[in-house]
Amino acid sequence: MVLAPGAGSGPDSPLLAAGARGLAAGGHEAWSFAFPYRAAGRRVPDPPARLLDAWREVLDAARAAAGGRPVVVGGQSMGGRYASLLLAAGAPGAAGLVLLGYPLVPPGSGRPPRSDHWPRVAVPTLVVQGERDRFADPAALARELPRLGGPARLHAVRGADHGFGVRVRDGRTRRDVLDEVAGSVTGWVQTLGDGTTTGGAGT
Repeated sequence: MVLAPGAGSGPDSPLLAAGARGLAAGGHEAWSFAFPYRAAGRRVPDPPARLLDAWREVLDAARAAAGGRPVVVGGQSMGGRYASLLLAAGAPGAAGLVLLGYPLVPPGSGRPPRSDHWPRVAVPTLVVQGERDRFADPAALARELPRLGGPARLHAVRGADHGFGVRVRDGRTRRDVLDEVAGSVTGWVQTLGDGTTTGGAGT
């Protein structure tokens, strides 16, 4: 699996690190990478075409290293969104897509949902979304999920925000949430291997 970071983070993101640990425990190899602007120490994301080119280069490298094993792509927020755009553009070689905190609509933007390209994403997709995500709560995503061109599953994380942070009053720790996210990803990846991937909402 290759997981890309969100706009404000890098490959050392706690969320991606937790996902990598969970995948490694399940016998799966996990990669992450820094987009060019982050590698250069800049804070403002590269233009869309450069972000897609970077993703394409990493996917090509992952496919070459995988030696015929399936490759799953995805990431946190912007990283996952651009993975979905890459697949919608016809990039070959991905067996699945994982979206962690999908940025469906920027808060207060009034823009249409960022899902017009979803019908062209033909691979199985897992969306993991916090219940308090200001970019899209699970209910909003559930309405959009049927647009995806392949089977899709939604896992809602109780009490989590867009960065999968939680409040003290929710009675959960950051580690609890990260472990839940990692477990949902690892469990879903296993369904790709045994052929039981199905759509529908998770818990």
